[in-house]
Amino acid sequence: MTLITERAGSFRKPGDLAASLPYLRRYARSVTGRQASGDAIVRATLEASLQDPALLAEINSGAVGLFRAFTKVWTTSDAGFARGAESFAAETASQIARVPSFPRQALLLNQLEDFSIAQTGEILGVSEEEAADLVQQAIADLALDRPVDVLIIEDETLIASHLEDIVADAGHRVIGNATTAAEAQTIFAAKRPGLVLSDMQLADGSSGADAVDSILRIGDVPVIFITAFPELLLTGERPEPAFLIGKPFRDETVRAAISQALFFGSHVDK
Repeated sequence: MTLITERAGSFRKPGDLAASLPYLRRYARSVTGRQASGDAIVRATLEASLQDPALLAEINSGAVGLFRAFTKVWTTSDAGFARGAESFAAETASQIARVPSFPRQALLLNQLEDFSIAQTGEILGVSEEEAADLVQQAIADLALDRPVDVLIIEDETLIASHLEDIVADAGHRVIGNATTAAEAQTIFAAKRPGLVLSDMQLADGSSGADAVDSILRIGDVPVIFITAFPELLLTGERPEPAFLIGKPFRDETVRAAISQALFFGSHVDK
């Protein structure tokens, strides 16, 4: 996805796009469930602004404008990526029908990307009151997720314990906490959890990405990466996570990411 990186310089105003673009990729991947789908819509947004001065001005106005422009392009374009999204939606029709897209977008904007309710409404083109209602609707709908077994890969005891509490509060079961890639592979092979939460840097110097690669060779499972440097995994230049949250994290951010990952059942694109 080098095109996104190369084109970014054309839109740069001091700090605005450069700082916000990785997080737009994260949002796009989370709301579509795939790195490839999300990055394609981000690229289409940037390309559309080259032909539309008003859209370019909106993108350059700051993070809210960038996300608002993305939403406009995504919801109005009949470009190739949109047809691809329809094909993907057909594969997951029962899930899409259960959780409407608009509430899901509002939830992710507010709880994953940390926009205020007012900013969420501005991005989606609705009032602040409507945005608040959308977030609450998504929370209620996503609470219907069936419980799954969860493997946590985290070498910091306090963080692991905190994640265990969040997982339990969301109605799921922690079946193990691994502190190394080898331990993660052993636990996964024995217990086959339905979700993995993984740090990037582990106790023995091994990598959470390596741990996940080993796990995915055993079986398919949705994965959420947790890292202090999320922007390093949001370049659009290589296979990267579809679901990613940063440290320090809020409980509601983790819960929203868990629900969305289970909704799509996606992981790092291969």
